[in-house]
Amino acid sequence: MDFSEPGRVQGFRETVREFMKKEVYPLEPRLRREGFGALLPDLKQTRARAKETGLWAAHLPPEWGGAGLSLVEFAHLSEELGRSPLGHYLFNVQAPDVGNMELLLSHGTDEHKDRWLRPLVRGDIRSCFTMTEPEFPGSNPVWMGTTAKKEDGAWVIRGHKWFSTAADGAAFAVCMAVTNPEAAPHRRASMILVPTTTPGFELVGNISVMGHRGADHQSHGEVMYHGARVPLANLLGQEGSGFELAQARLGAGRVHHCMRWIGICERAFDILCKHAVTRQLAPGDFLGSRQLVQQSVAESRAEIDSARLMVLHAAWTIEQKGTSAARDEISLIKFTVARTLQRVLDRAIQTLGALGLTDETPLAFWWAHERGARIYDGADEVHISSVARRILRRYGGEQ
Repeated sequence: MDFSEPGRVQGFRETVREFMKKEVYPLEPRLRREGFGALLPDLKQTRARAKETGLWAAHLPPEWGGAGLSLVEFAHLSEELGRSPLGHYLFNVQAPDVGNMELLLSHGTDEHKDRWLRPLVRGDIRSCFTMTEPEFPGSNPVWMGTTAKKEDGAWVIRGHKWFSTAADGAAFAVCMAVTNPEAAPHRRASMILVPTTTPGFELVGNISVMGHRGADHQSHGEVMYHGARVPLANLLGQEGSGFELAQARLGAGRVHHCMRWIGICERAFDILCKHAVTRQLAPGDFLGSRQLVQQSVAESRAEIDSARLMVLHAAWTIEQKGTSAARDEISLIKFTVARTLQRVLDRAIQTLGALGLTDETPLAFWWAHERGARIYDGADEVHISSVARRILRRYGGEQ
């Protein structure tokens, strides 16, 4: 297996690294002190400069305004951008927009693309994805209470959603709702496009997560559908294909997430190592403290490198064989990288001591915002159980 990076990958990695140093990292102290909303005027200008790199919306084909990166190539880009909480947003590849763009491109009608995809790609609007419900466990996504019924030539949607990332300020939502309650479990739901200005669509508010409500694209909204009425033409894909579309969206999406987490790990690792070589030991500090830090450095380096190889292999498998054939690889990276992220962040915070708990570095921000990595898009336990069952079936088991 060839582990060298193609020249194209090396080129855009260097471009993004320089852009991050010059344009992005200097904005982070204000982000931590003042919040995302206060930075919007500066971010708008920085996004304009990001477009000039040729890596804007890089996951999309050039004819749609993207850079046409393959999934493996985009994985490398996602790692570089993941080193800052602002990276993905500045290059218009942030969740959930990145997945919604892919959905609209592959399953949207010409009308959908003109109305929603084109402005989303330009960065003129943002979107959200409403699927998770507080009344039902996310570990069983087919268990859903939100319904969409055909009434007088329209979909009428009623239900309750939460953890709808970036609902605050979104122009439209992709809503997962039960349209065929009598169908087989995975054929009951459909995806429907709902403008957030639709009467009956209510953003109840942003959920407080570990003491922070967030705003704009860094928020997690609670949404109510009070009989929101949209045209039948707002159906995305085929009726009853909601879970099929969701799986296709999540396959590549989990690669995006995992490489972003590796980018966070690399930044945390840099912070850990720089602190370790510059800090002064207190008088009488014993040799064991150095050895503990060395252990953190070595274990973090090994885990990050291992996780990266797993994710790149999963991305390669998706490209070569399709999402369905890569189910094991996708499940394995989801819980492995999420755990790696938590361990690396914890070691970095512990090494910095009290400083690691402050907002002088991004470590505390990431600790609070990324703990959910082991829960969203399928909890660790779900992925562990599902991949183990599939493996054991190949040995003749009925697990």
